[in-house]
Amino acid sequence: MSGSSNAINFLAVSSSSSSHLCSTKMALAISDELLATFIPIVVYWIYSAFYMSFGSFDNYRLHSKNLVSKANVIKNVLFQQTIQSTLAIVLYRVIGNEGGGASKSQSNSITVMAGQFIIAMFVSDTWQYFMHRYFHHNKFLYRHFHSHHHKLVVPYAFGAIYNHPLEAFVFDIIGGALSYSISGMSPRTSMYFFSFATIKSVDDHCGVWLPGNLFHIFFNNNSAYHDVHHYLYGGKYNFSQPFFVMWDRIMGTYMPYSLEKRAEGGFEAKTY
Repeated sequence: MSGSSNAINFLAVSSSSSSHLCSTKMALAISDELLATFIPIVVYWIYSAFYMSFGSFDNYRLHSKNLVSKANVIKNVLFQQTIQSTLAIVLYRVIGNEGGGASKSQSNSITVMAGQFIIAMFVSDTWQYFMHRYFHHNKFLYRHFHSHHHKLVVPYAFGAIYNHPLEAFVFDIIGGALSYSISGMSPRTSMYFFSFATIKSVDDHCGVWLPGNLFHIFFNNNSAYHDVHHYLYGGKYNFSQPFFVMWDRIMGTYMPYSLEKRAEGGFEAKTY
């Protein structure tokens, strides 16, 4: 009887341990998806705070007037991030992707991740360019949706995703889902990619030209380039975002510019 009791206890402990192990594995699997959802949001505010902590940057600012208050921008962005994080969790579950069928060691290798980054950047740029351009050329879409973003004549760093909710869904949610699924990256890799894309987008909307900024050195698509697009007369050019300028060059919407120092301080991106 004692032996049977011990056997039953052993089986119960083994079953409990197995269940705990399965739960732990599930928690770990979910954690990458949650990290990929919320880390870019944290990065967004940290990098924005970096720019805000140094004051107005008057000696490096590209513009000096605006059509929307900072308080309204912050409220809108927080609302957007709430919607996007909820949808992102659902999409991660629906799309899946555990490294595009590769083993975990392969999917985490630098070479594979670099390739996935390049593919995701190309997909993101392609989707963003044609959607962005269409939202400008279609008068209804521009008046009722995209014009919200262009109230930021002077882009705030934390206003990178200041958009109408519908536009945010089309640009960011669908665009992000396409980049993620087509590149075949894992949730962990997507955390790095979307954090990088977030930093790049915030930098493009910072409205200042800081010396030594690596994004200005390695990317022609930068804060001055996007600032030209935010000019009241520049809405027909420089649609490319957030990484490269290739689609503007290919489609004839590239507007070159030169940076000149203003007498009162700051810079001005003068178009040719």
